[in-house]
Amino acid sequence: MNDGFITCAVASPSVRVADCRFNTESILQRISEAVARQVRLLVLPELVVTSYSCADLFFQTSLQEGALEALQVIVEESRSNDLLLVLGCPLVVQSRLYNCAVVVQKGRILGIVPKQNLPNYQEFYEKRWFAVPEDRNMMVDVLGQETWFGTRLLFTCSNLTQFVLACEVCEDLWVPQAPSVDHALAGATVIVNCSASDELVGKEEYRRSLVSGQSARLVAAYLYSDAGEGESSTDLVFCPHNLIYEDGIRLAEQFGVSDTLLVTEIDVQKLALERMRLNNFKVPKASYQQISFSLSEKSCTLTRYVDKAPFVPQDEESRALRCEKILTLQALGLKKRLMHTKSQRVVVGLSGGLDSTLALLVSVRSFDLLKLDRSNILAVTMPGFGTTKRTRGNATKLAKALGVELQTISIAKAVAQHFKDIDHDPEVLDVTYENSQARERTQVLMDLANKLNALVVGTGDLSELALGWATYNGDHMSMYGVNASVPKTLVRHLVKHVASISDAATRKVLLDIVATPVSPELLPAHGDGTISQVTEDLVGPYELHDFFLYQAIRWGFSPQKVYRLALKAFEGQYEPAFILKWLKTFYRRFFTQQFKRSCMPDGPKIGSLALSPRGDWRMNSDASYQLWMTELDRL
Repeated sequence: MNDGFITCAVASPSVRVADCRFNTESILQRISEAVARQVRLLVLPELVVTSYSCADLFFQTSLQEGALEALQVIVEESRSNDLLLVLGCPLVVQSRLYNCAVVVQKGRILGIVPKQNLPNYQEFYEKRWFAVPEDRNMMVDVLGQETWFGTRLLFTCSNLTQFVLACEVCEDLWVPQAPSVDHALAGATVIVNCSASDELVGKEEYRRSLVSGQSARLVAAYLYSDAGEGESSTDLVFCPHNLIYEDGIRLAEQFGVSDTLLVTEIDVQKLALERMRLNNFKVPKASYQQISFSLSEKSCTLTRYVDKAPFVPQDEESRALRCEKILTLQALGLKKRLMHTKSQRVVVGLSGGLDSTLALLVSVRSFDLLKLDRSNILAVTMPGFGTTKRTRGNATKLAKALGVELQTISIAKAVAQHFKDIDHDPEVLDVTYENSQARERTQVLMDLANKLNALVVGTGDLSELALGWATYNGDHMSMYGVNASVPKTLVRHLVKHVASISDAATRKVLLDIVATPVSPELLPAHGDGTISQVTEDLVGPYELHDFFLYQAIRWGFSPQKVYRLALKAFEGQYEPAFILKWLKTFYRRFFTQQFKRSCMPDGPKIGSLALSPRGDWRMNSDASYQLWMTELDRL
């Protein structure tokens, strides 16, 4: 339960049609296994106590009583643990038979939710057996317990208030106005569905899309438990399809498997924070009955997958599609800016590094879209005190391969003169030594842009903006920042993608740029001419910082939770102390460098996270980070 994680499971116990004793034993086995695996929420299928395919046997007193006896055994079994159990059972309430989801915990029936939408078409005849409930709540007596029965019940965890559960039963999901819509608006973060969906050609894919879509629309976890082994095959075939989704993302899936728990963890804190950010969950018109329960405080071991590269798709095909989409968005943004300013030229500072390479590639795409000659793109390489032969050579080769104009302007003399003007000793390799070069380069680019009636295209990326790893009023500034919402871990893949679809000469130089260590090249090179200043040695691995950025800023997680997720994602790759060191660096730099983001140039948003003060991120530059650091110091 810590950090909002709840271990949950769905399962499809084997059943026999109308054999409540056999079914009860099958259910108890799943409960026992769930308790042993420290599951906190278990969801079982529709009418699992009797089986779904009992047909007119539902009218038999023996079956109705057998279902009650089975429920009694299950309720008694629940006294020995605090597992929250949701299962399907037929129940007679006020002389009417209902298809119900029953919520049980600690020997109590917390509530009973009747199925609202009864299918009565094609192979379904549910209105033949079950009553359609009124849209209200009432107290009823079941097994000697006074409990709530109704269509608008919410089950709220008293010691984790972000965990609010609501129930649907099978067809309720398939109708135009699913009950879960109102449930979510009323505060439910977890929707469970006790289902018995027969299997047909193509239904598996449709069922998956329904659960995924509902989970995404409602910003909820959706747990779908389907009937399977043992149901009647007189007219239908049942093949269990169990699904667990969170905010549209599939966490776990099981098809054709009975008697096996599908276990993962849902993050109710994440769901609550996302709803808070969206701020569009209006209160439903009808009132809901809140039913409280509690769970014992236990640590939750994470088994769910935590992506260490959340900005980069894992499989090659998806990554290529993502890269193509991003490049298109970047190019369209620059295209619009060029059209608006009536400018037909751009200036790009080309260092031979990843970021400036991506900026040049985007510029080329924009010019191609506008049907402008690529020679109107001016790539400027400005060697300084730390420029290496490798990066300068790659810049020259790339400009030539892409057919853009290249101009080389050494900044060494200008910076040396500047050192004299401000009385700085050039032997002192401090921040003044470094930033003077960055600002001189920006001055050259800006003045060339004025001279040519052009725009300076910025090269800085999202990761550098987050860390403030840019010289204020140096490479921090441009007239349009095409990389402003592209994280460093993705920049490399974008360049590699363009390489994969380019001619041999372009591909060769792009791949060498990808293989070059990230560096601002502001300090003199080693004696052998190699780069002496490797960025990730100074500021930390970008894959860690991009992970921190995604979890801390996109989702708003606490430092403790970010650290916990990082330990899971980078297990076996980085030591905990190493992760914690750079996490502290991330928070310190993110807070102290906000002033650089407050005046950042325009740039296109291409993903779910951007740091533009005009869009995603607004923060005062003098906000304190002590609260966050104090939490980290406790770890």
